[in-house]
Amino acid sequence: ACSATTPEDDKQARLKKLQEEQTALTKEIQKLESEIAAENPDSLVAVRTKDVGISELKVQNFDHYVQTQGHIESDNNVLVSAEMMGVVTRVHVTEGQSVSRGQVLAEIDNSIISRNIESMEAQLELATSVYERQKNLWDQKIGTEVQFLQAKTNKESLEKQLASLREQKDKTRIKSPISGTVDAITVKVGENIAPGMPAVRVVNTSDLKIQAPVSEAYVTDIKKGDKVIVNISELNKDVEAKVTFVGRTIDRLSRTFNVEVALPQNPDLRPNMTATVRIVFRSVPEAVVVPINIVQEINGEKVIYVAEKKGRHMVATRKVITIDGVYGNLAQVKGVGAGDKIITVGYQGLNDGDYIKI
Repeated sequence: ACSATTPEDDKQARLKKLQEEQTALTKEIQKLESEIAAENPDSLVAVRTKDVGISELKVQNFDHYVQTQGHIESDNNVLVSAEMMGVVTRVHVTEGQSVSRGQVLAEIDNSIISRNIESMEAQLELATSVYERQKNLWDQKIGTEVQFLQAKTNKESLEKQLASLREQKDKTRIKSPISGTVDAITVKVGENIAPGMPAVRVVNTSDLKIQAPVSEAYVTDIKKGDKVIVNISELNKDVEAKVTFVGRTIDRLSRTFNVEVALPQNPDLRPNMTATVRIVFRSVPEAVVVPINIVQEINGEKVIYVAEKKGRHMVATRKVITIDGVYGNLAQVKGVGAGDKIITVGYQGLNDGDYIKI
């Protein structure tokens, strides 16, 4: 059998041959351009360039920090409970009302104690009268010492019992232990209440703090007085504060330790709000910082490209760097310095020595 060659087959073969020749010529042209440029940097021979964008490096302050989530707490956030069992007879405050320390918030039925006090006061009045008479007689050497001592003991015993009853009556008044604002009332008139049962929540938001867990990896870095940047999403702003307490124990489950941050007064802050906390544990005043996205890894090395002048041309030079810290979208690096023109746009696909156009 035999086959015939068609005109279309001839065209395909010629096209393939011409493409191979074009590829070979392009490689030869690039090679000659590079050799000529290397031998004579000032040559006016046109070379192929790649468009890039650059940024000149400047030293700047760079903060090393750890970021975590925390929540706002108040030391003056108190659930006031009853000290005596009984029926609530009066509630003196309303939610949102400002109260002072020692102010009576509610009262428990104390009618039985009040009657006992009245009875005890009458007994004490009689005992006091008897004591005074016995004392006058004893001062005149009339009567026996036993009678005088019995009258004195009876009077003092009744005084102590009366003081105890008055103290019990005072405990039927639920008082605020702090100055602040009534946040919630959980009792109603007519309800039974027992010791330890919460009655009223009083909150003072003048002294708020953030409590946040930090990884044990930073246990030697975080110290009292460190600068803190607090971001509260509800307020949509950053607040600067200081670390006021660093925990000395590590939680076995979470492998974290607690850090507390005192907050400046702000009427918009509320207990139990969540916050993003950045604790600055080291600041470098003159650091070389580059955008982390321009750092590439080539053959196991961290590299960036720098624009340098070579004769009349600009070339991309590969710089091997080391990274001292990455925070946000920036990295503190070594291997480049102030004044270097780093390539920030068009760095993908660059090779060491490529000609560039800014």
